[in-house]
Amino acid sequence: MRWRIPLFFASTLFLASPQSAEGQTLLAGGDPIQIEAELIEVDISKGDALLTGNVVLAKGPLKLSCPKLELKFDASPHVSWAKGSGGIVAEVKGVRAEAPEVELDLKRQQLELRGGVKLTRGQGWLQAERATIDIATSKVTLVQVKGSIPVSPK
Repeated sequence: MRWRIPLFFASTLFLASPQSAEGQTLLAGGDPIQIEAELIEVDISKGDALLTGNVVLAKGPLKLSCPKLELKFDASPHVSWAKGSGGIVAEVKGVRAEAPEVELDLKRQQLELRGGVKLTRGQGWLQAERATIDIATSKVTLVQVKGSIPVSPK
């Protein structure tokens, strides 16, 4: 069964629990997921949703903007996975990332950007084919990289 309902009424379905099933705190101390979109389609029986039109997902230090976002959730409902497409911008702890596609795995606390990624922080920038950001540790792993990193004058 697929529903087409305004985001205001559907948004309460997608507040993430402060803790995963294993009891470990998720991103940023268990902050709930905040979402915005022009339209949301929810399939409760399948545990998925499609958000379209000026989509924004925020969780703790992470803010993700894109035209289209798919979500997976369980019966509780706890959001466990999201995939954004159509050109995304992600910001986390002072790093801005732009890419055609992003996948957010809340259980593993990882954000993976694919398809040609540009990361910027201050005056520095890096381009890569793929970037993985571990949200819990702020560790960034890049594949096929080029860029510019400023050097301190002293």
